[in-house]
Amino acid sequence: MRNRVDPASLRAAWWAYQALHRTRRELRTGPVRSVAVSPPPRLPARAGRGVKAVLRRTDPTCLERALVLQAWEQAHGGGRDVIIGVRGSGDELAAHAWLEGDRDGDVWSFEELLRVPGR
Repeated sequence: MRNRVDPASLRAAWWAYQALHRTRRELRTGPVRSVAVSPPPRLPARAGRGVKAVLRRTDPTCLERALVLQAWEQAHGGGRDVIIGVRGSGDELAAHAWLEGDRDGDVWSFEELLRVPGR
């Protein structure tokens, strides 16, 4: 028996794919605060699995990923901020972006540099 992908997840995946590429393009040409991720279509929150699948398979930067997820969550009643942090200095400087409250990786070792509020 084949697993059927639900249509809402497919629509969410298509939105995520398009939003990711638009976000990538906007980040190349302007500051992060000017990036406007288009809102997703009206879909149930469970369709977010399609969004996450696209983000797992397309190798976005941490900033691109955070901005797309922020837009998805905002459309479903969430409003977490994107946080951009840095650690180290000179040749050892590293930067990372994540959604407020995420506990993935070692986000606690980064010092907050910029916050993009949930809209």
